[in-house]
Amino acid sequence: MDATLSAGPTVGLDIGGTKTLAVLLDAEGATVAQARLATERGPRGVVAGAARAAREVALQAGVGVADLAGVGVGVPGLVDPDAGTVRHAVNLGVDAAPLALAQLLGAELGGLPVGLENDLNVAALGAAHLEAAATGTSRSRVDLAFLALGTGLAAGLVLDGALRRGVGGAAGEIGHVPVDPTGPVCPCGQRGCLELYASGTAVARLWPASTGRPAPVELFEAAEQGVPGALEARDAYASAVAAAVRMLVLTVDVPRVVLGGGVAQLGQPLLDVVRDALARESRASGFLTSLHLADRVTLAPGHVPVGAVGAAVVGRDVAGRTATGRPVAGGMAS
Repeated sequence: MDATLSAGPTVGLDIGGTKTLAVLLDAEGATVAQARLATERGPRGVVAGAARAAREVALQAGVGVADLAGVGVGVPGLVDPDAGTVRHAVNLGVDAAPLALAQLLGAELGGLPVGLENDLNVAALGAAHLEAAATGTSRSRVDLAFLALGTGLAAGLVLDGALRRGVGGAAGEIGHVPVDPTGPVCPCGQRGCLELYASGTAVARLWPASTGRPAPVELFEAAEQGVPGALEARDAYASAVAAAVRMLVLTVDVPRVVLGGGVAQLGQPLLDVVRDALARESRASGFLTSLHLADRVTLAPGHVPVGAVGAAVVGRDVAGRTATGRPVAGGMAS
């Protein structure tokens, strides 16, 4: 069975610290319903809230839970996709004890197969699924990196349509590549990590918010209005994001780097300055110019919650494994 197809509709849940986003994909992979609910905290709350979100989005689509082929879940924290467990999801009230979320949610939903994945990885899978749909190609032909510009900085990698986690799950953790050995100390213990310059937190250090709105919004508005220092701060941030893009392309040579996360909600203004930085910084190098870096960068689609779509893809993959009789322990097929 093709990994992009399933025997029936699947639900995807992207569980965040305050909200849970849910989508339902039909058997062809089209998004037919979306829902947004408040996240419930604690091990029992996470399971109960996930079940409630799955039922809600199925109800909106006019689909019975028993008619679902599978469910996929994206969560923060340390996820073991094969075991279907998560731990250290602090924002969800889940501590060091592994929570068997896939097994417990499956039981709550009448024995449905459930897949579990890290929230960054489901965003990457969602972006790959949407690109495949937009271009009319199989997901197995999609290569991309999803660069999350949030509290931290990291990338989810999809190569030949499948996630690349690495031996220890550290693939894409480019935020902890030092770029300035004399720079400030990073929470990881190193100095001058890229995360300190290209994350959403880095924007707040460059341009502290003064009106209660997100720092990126205030910075970009101030730069547009010509506020002293704002243009320089914005361009410094754009250059740091451009460095992250270059790092990804020069490492795995993906044709697409998708900007996501909280900062990416700035939309086209962010994309424009990052592309400008890539073009400007490539002029001195014929090698970089030949890579057309600016053309490879795009924004995460705004019309659907990309993480929830990716979680539904995890559900489709698990459903496919179930249909072919392969063992399912909570993780997605590669």
